[in-house]
Amino acid sequence: MNATLHSDAELDLVLEKKELVADGIVQLTLRSADGDDLPPWEPGAHIDLVFEGGRTRQYSLCGDPAERPVWKIAVLREPDGRGGSAYVHDNLAEGDTVRVRGPRNHFPLVEAKEYVFIAGGIGITPILPMIIRAEAVGAGWRLVYGGRTRTSMAFRDQLDEQYPGNVSMCPQDETGLLDLADILAAPGQNAEHIAVYCCGPEPLLAAVERECSRWPRGALHVERFAPKTGADDGPRESFEIELARTGIALTVPAGQSVLDVVEAEGIQVLSSCREGTCGTCETTVLDGVPDHRDSVLTDDEQAANDAMMICVSRACSPRLVLDL
Repeated sequence: MNATLHSDAELDLVLEKKELVADGIVQLTLRSADGDDLPPWEPGAHIDLVFEGGRTRQYSLCGDPAERPVWKIAVLREPDGRGGSAYVHDNLAEGDTVRVRGPRNHFPLVEAKEYVFIAGGIGITPILPMIIRAEAVGAGWRLVYGGRTRTSMAFRDQLDEQYPGNVSMCPQDETGLLDLADILAAPGQNAEHIAVYCCGPEPLLAAVERECSRWPRGALHVERFAPKTGADDGPRESFEIELARTGIALTVPAGQSVLDVVEAEGIQVLSSCREGTCGTCETTVLDGVPDHRDSVLTDDEQAANDAMMICVSRACSPRLVLDL
């Protein structure tokens, strides 16, 4: 259950169905043109939609991993976004061809006897396949799902009907903010058997992280749609990088990222968000100590210092050797 599958392949899929599943949220069902099964994926995975001009946006797969003929994603219209969600809502129509990349998974579901799932708004999307998997393996679980209003909460009817005893719906206009102190009270003697998964807006994630500070290390797993507060703070000094595959040595100035410098050299590296949240540009570090400024890697993964997100992370050592 902790397997992670990563693919950088691009596929042209057909938008089979587009439906409104909540206020401002549409679900897209994607299928291959010839009806073949799509690549396998695990709960927590996301795909990139690739738009004209190479722009990409990441969306969590929210269907059942066992349904191999289709992939499903849900897209929230973001009025202050960068245009991807507006394009999906206003321009994509059933029958259109959609280019996608992936799947990629930086939010894998670990094995546990029990799960506490906490979702805020569109953060419900990666949680849905996790619930399906927990049910399939017979693990105990509960979901606390918050949203601005009941009508803004996607898949609420489906969850209520299928899992009436496991789900707590908490529309903010009816119940106020989630009572995280109660939800994440001291876990007790079974703490090592419980995994906490949370996805949603940054204030929710930060609050959950505070409440889980008394839980065992590694119990909490989060996925962010935006950089965590203060992630890119710290000095911005120049440093050297060596690209191990070619032996090229480059200087990364204070005002540029590793990704900027590598691309300027004409070396193609897959990237997407350019803010340290999607994991697309993850690069192996062969020598040196990175200054991790991403919002993807766990504390333990960052401490290992064997990989970095080159769109935002910098260097603590004077020089880094990268597997590029």
